[in-house]
Amino acid sequence: MNRTLPAAGVFSLLIFLIALNLRPSVAALGPLFPLLQHNATLTATQLSLLTALPVAMMGLSALAGPLLQRTLGEVKGIAIGLSLLVLASVGRGVTHSATALIISALLAGAGIGVIQALMPAQIKRYFGTRAGTLMALYTTGIMAGAAIAAASAAPLANRHGLALTLAMPAIPAAIALLFWWLTQPGDACRPHVRPPRALPARRAWLLMIFFGIGTGAYTLVLAWLPPYYQQHGWLPAQSGYVLAALTLTEVLAGFMLAALIHRFRDRRYPLLVVLTLVLLGLVSLIVLGGAQAWLPTVLLGLGIGALFPLSLIVTLDHASQAEEAASLLSFVQGGGYLLAAFMPLIAGLVRDHTDTLSGAWGIMSGGVLLLMLMALRFRPQT
Repeated sequence: MNRTLPAAGVFSLLIFLIALNLRPSVAALGPLFPLLQHNATLTATQLSLLTALPVAMMGLSALAGPLLQRTLGEVKGIAIGLSLLVLASVGRGVTHSATALIISALLAGAGIGVIQALMPAQIKRYFGTRAGTLMALYTTGIMAGAAIAAASAAPLANRHGLALTLAMPAIPAAIALLFWWLTQPGDACRPHVRPPRALPARRAWLLMIFFGIGTGAYTLVLAWLPPYYQQHGWLPAQSGYVLAALTLTEVLAGFMLAALIHRFRDRRYPLLVVLTLVLLGLVSLIVLGGAQAWLPTVLLGLGIGALFPLSLIVTLDHASQAEEAASLLSFVQGGGYLLAAFMPLIAGLVRDHTDTLSGAWGIMSGGVLLLMLMALRFRPQT
């Protein structure tokens, strides 16, 4: 049966629905840390692996992006990614030993990575000059999924148990998979196109390092903000609400960016603004500890929520065609996610050895200062 690509509005909603599934398997773990410690005897370093391993798998999948595009195609590849997310969540519901959780983290990371490697090319192919706006919507959906998971994890576990809570993300992933298959026309044989223009190596590495450090801030907060507030006497559900509020603020920042980014041909100005917000948020965590959580929540939410999509938009600015975007994004996201995977792991080691996360916030603050210097290189002329 021949199917045509759905209308732009339907396609946008479908992309948002898929994006909602790309973080719950990671975002739900922080608020569940006390239960995971008790039921699976996880240490802080092992908990950090449940975030670091999926992020590393995202990086490896992204590096394989051009190969995935040639062998699977975008439609089939994204369907496989959603299937892996369903399998990982169901597996966690069946058994949640430390070994099973680590294996499911690898499966979930592979699924997320395949989708993230192929979706930007799909967006660039069908939306062309409007790709920046849709990328902002896509990344906003990612953060919205994290907010829902963070807010609901502890209350669901208290009411229905840990197994059902860990398995729950399989349901929306299965729904997204069904709608994806029903609405997409399939990967057609595409005519030969000229090879993508090679970006200078120094600029490609600059984009990759920028994305990696910025995403490191996101993964660090995602993994360790709830345990940080639990360390200061907050209940697990309360710490989950803080992370949910932060990610909802990220969603708001993403929507604002989608509405305003077309006004800034020079991306340096919004980049410096959002990096300043991230830096102030990290410093406020160190200074305030467990008090006045609303301030770092707002600062980090607005900053990280805009920085993540901005990093991808700046990368897309360097591509003029879908194949070029896929090649560049595979390198930037691949190396970037591998770099970002170290940040929650470093924080876990810091937590096990010093019983505090202030050192991790300080290290990340230094990374943000470096990003400010790097952002100055992104002139429109280059």
